[in-house]
Amino acid sequence: MKPAKFEYYCPATIDEAIALLGRYQGEARVLAGGQSLVPMMNFRLATPTAIVDLNRIPSLDKIEAANGNVSIGAMARQRQLEFTPLIGERLPLLGEALRWVGHLPTRTRGTIGGSIAHADPAAEIPMVLQALAGDVVVRGSQGERRVAAPDLFVAPLTTALGPDEILTEVRFPAMPAGAGHAIEEFARRKGDFAIAAIAVMLVRDGERCTTARLATAGIGPVPVRLRDAEAILEERGLGEVAVAAAAQRAAELVEPMTDHNASADFRRHLTGVLTRRAVLKARDRGDVRTG
Repeated sequence: MKPAKFEYYCPATIDEAIALLGRYQGEARVLAGGQSLVPMMNFRLATPTAIVDLNRIPSLDKIEAANGNVSIGAMARQRQLEFTPLIGERLPLLGEALRWVGHLPTRTRGTIGGSIAHADPAAEIPMVLQALAGDVVVRGSQGERRVAAPDLFVAPLTTALGPDEILTEVRFPAMPAGAGHAIEEFARRKGDFAIAAIAVMLVRDGERCTTARLATAGIGPVPVRLRDAEAILEERGLGEVAVAAAAQRAAELVEPMTDHNASADFRRHLTGVLTRRAVLKARDRGDVRTG
């Protein structure tokens, strides 16, 4: 199939793009990498009146570190991030997640901002945004604001962005040096959408776990932090008994979906299994601090 008729614009500035979105009052869509939007338009699952292409706006693909954070322009390509030393050094969990995203052609065109704004429940990058307590910068007719990960994802394919707002930047706190990290994912085939996935970051101090971060993808309607499971690890450490308890609590916390890929019960089971695997892998990868 082919998309329905639409108007096409390629603005040179963010302000021009915002004005175009305002003109169409919610009937226009932003084009970044196009790896999700274009297929949806071809199948007429999305029929925007206008497309606002961001690809000619300069400076939307910057990658830089400052004040303990890593800032990534929304138009930075996923494949570009895979090979950026700063990501490997400061955000290795994101670097690992990118290798799970789709296939090479998808990552070559796909952008970090596009993945987050699309808000697919099975996407790995929103999961990492939750796990690392990141946020996004958005600009619209009312100015600029920051939206934290827990407030950004509202429902499947739905975020808190307004119809004339554009996601311009993604910000992650840099991971502590030596932090362990891991992603465990279950899908039908490598590169397919995740039926269930868990991202983990751990910071150890001797036998203690000083920081635990766990987040989901593919399990419920939006990615979520598993805070009660994190608390178990921070209170009880990273021994087998504590890890098993955290995995069980993770399975209890989620609100899994049933769809053509899996039942809610199977996704709940996967949550526990993948959480245990990911925590053990992150534990064994991390450096032990002695104070």
